[in-house]
Amino acid sequence: MSAAIIYMSHHGCTEKAALMLRKMHWKKVELFNLRNGPPSSLKKYDTVIIGGSVHMGLIQGKISKFCSDNEEILLQKRIGLFLCHMCEGEKAVRQFNEAFSEKLRDHAVAKGLFGGEFNLEKMNRAERTLVGRSGVKKSVSHLNKKAIEGFGRVIFHLDKS
Repeated sequence: MSAAIIYMSHHGCTEKAALMLRKMHWKKVELFNLRNGPPSSLKKYDTVIIGGSVHMGLIQGKISKFCSDNEEILLQKRIGLFLCHMCEGEKAVRQFNEAFSEKLRDHAVAKGLFGGEFNLEKMNRAERTLVGRSGVKKSVSHLNKKAIEGFGRVIFHLDKS
């Protein structure tokens, strides 16, 4: 099985999740940060994982564009979709549903809400000010390792069942 993880990471949380997923698989999994450009082709991959993070209620535009530009081929692949975010419950589900098209969500064999982080050291002044208004005074991580591991077991066929 050949796999690609395509992601965008604003402050590093989504990249952490992508690296954790890659380490779970016994074969080579290629990582593509869309900040550096998309893969030249998806044809050689059986499995494609797409992940992004939410800022100001929206996923990165490059993730949205990549998904819409490649939807036809993605619907022919085994896909997983994940989102890093600091929201919980219904708001997190709503953000996930707004981030990925219904067709991709329905086709995905694995879907993940991985939690998120506020990394104040990597934020600009405006971001720190905005986050500070919600009471956050120091960097905090709510990255859900169990959710990442469960997603990885499903997408990489690691469960015995």
